[in-house]
Amino acid sequence: MSLPVGPDFGFGLYIHWPYCARICPYCDFNVYAAKDRDIEPLAAAIIADIHAHRGRLPDHPPLNSIFFGGGTPSLLSPHQIERIIEASNDAFTIAQGVEITLESNPNDILSGDLAGWSAAGINRLSIGVQSLDDAALSFLGRDHDSESAQRAVSRAQTVFENLSLDAIYARPGQSPAAWETELLKMLRLGAPHLSLYELTIESRTAFGKRAARGELVPMEDDDQADLYELTQYICADQGLNAYEVSNHARAPRFESKHNHIYWASGDWVGVGPGAHGRLTMNGQRIATEAAKRPEDYIHATSGINTPLTQLDTAREFLAMALRPVSGLDLQRFEALFGQGPDPKLVAELARNDLAHINENRLILTAQGRLMADYISGRLAPY
Repeated sequence: MSLPVGPDFGFGLYIHWPYCARICPYCDFNVYAAKDRDIEPLAAAIIADIHAHRGRLPDHPPLNSIFFGGGTPSLLSPHQIERIIEASNDAFTIAQGVEITLESNPNDILSGDLAGWSAAGINRLSIGVQSLDDAALSFLGRDHDSESAQRAVSRAQTVFENLSLDAIYARPGQSPAAWETELLKMLRLGAPHLSLYELTIESRTAFGKRAARGELVPMEDDDQADLYELTQYICADQGLNAYEVSNHARAPRFESKHNHIYWASGDWVGVGPGAHGRLTMNGQRIATEAAKRPEDYIHATSGINTPLTQLDTAREFLAMALRPVSGLDLQRFEALFGQGPDPKLVAELARNDLAHINENRLILTAQGRLMADYISGRLAPY
């Protein structure tokens, strides 16, 4: 029996561009300082990797989404972006209505060739605003200020209708009143999509090392939860409803198609240093990971392919499917786990106003989405 995951639930391409003008102290991604590197060999290696994947995936459908992430892919030239998109179309064919996203920093938008990005095929920008408070931007290690971020959004809106703004909240010492002021200011910029993330301090980052030395104290969990609930209320009141734990959109057409592939356990090809992918071939779910160091990736693009057990696949499916407001398809859950979720646990979740069942889908409430990882762990059979 084939697994109820894979390209029938979406097929995308993730391109990881690892270079950054500045590495932020909270960042736990596979990134490297751009400096004065010759980036053409890496761009060529990514194109070669895309073509190599085509030989491994002869039966996959056209691409629903292409996502340039990083790192800072807005450091790429329009010509390099165009070549990568052309290679993607040559290898897999691009579906009509495809979403092609470029992650970008405000300073790159102010100095960049936006018309060139659009002509190359980009039709969605994800802008790393992160904050509209200058002190917070300094704390986060960003190389822009609030005024330049706002000018960047205004400039981007002259070329792109589909914009997403990223922001980081629940920073140490941040009050509800300060976050409300900042969030309302961001909403007034008029972008139709916001990705709002609580600050996570990872051990390998500069923030993680500062926290280990006691120089930085993360916000308490209860205080973070209060800010999360405030975020949901303000965004809904301003017409950007949550459609996933951290994502808000003014209308369904502005929801991230690419992220929906992840949440639905579709397939995606991951190219670029350290990129992860999920592919389904001959009924087997495969986790892929490209070589991390750019130099290694340029000379050996094959990376690591790890077959996942059905239980691994099922647990991953469960963790992702609970995040969007559409909820968990119980038929797919049963097909993967061999049984439905524990009825007593489902009743407990409903009794505590954490989840409810509607049309054979388990849907988390706003309060439940705050506890999505915990609920996922409890629902998964062992």
